[in-house]
Amino acid sequence: MSMSHPIGDMITRIRNGQNAGKEFITVPNSKLRSAVLTVLKDEGFITDFRMEQIDEKRSNLVIELKYVNGNGAIQEITIVSKPGRRVYSSCAQMPRVLNGLGIAIVSTPNGVMTDHHARSMNVGGEILCKVI
Repeated sequence: MSMSHPIGDMITRIRNGQNAGKEFITVPNSKLRSAVLTVLKDEGFITDFRMEQIDEKRSNLVIELKYVNGNGAIQEITIVSKPGRRVYSSCAQMPRVLNGLGIAIVSTPNGVMTDHHARSMNVGGEILCKVI
């Protein structure tokens, strides 16, 4: 079955897993998903993730969710760019999430990074999601 919005599916699985109190969740593997998870790990929103081979051609990403005092480290995660409405931003117009307390994950020509890093590198791109 083809998926129309793989990043949106991954974000929904993370949100639902955290609301259900799960320790681990799995999502199908892709380079873009791995890049987004790397940003989430570097920013401290998830504990870790690893690749798990299913068979010769397929693999999953196992995500270890992070909890602080019984509450999820991710308070809110929302999708910005959708298949029907892609949202692009230049460096100067890059949105600030909660005036800098949250992050926006941006896909740039230099790779997937946070909005802070994109501003410092003076690049724009597609805003994938916002995390608080």
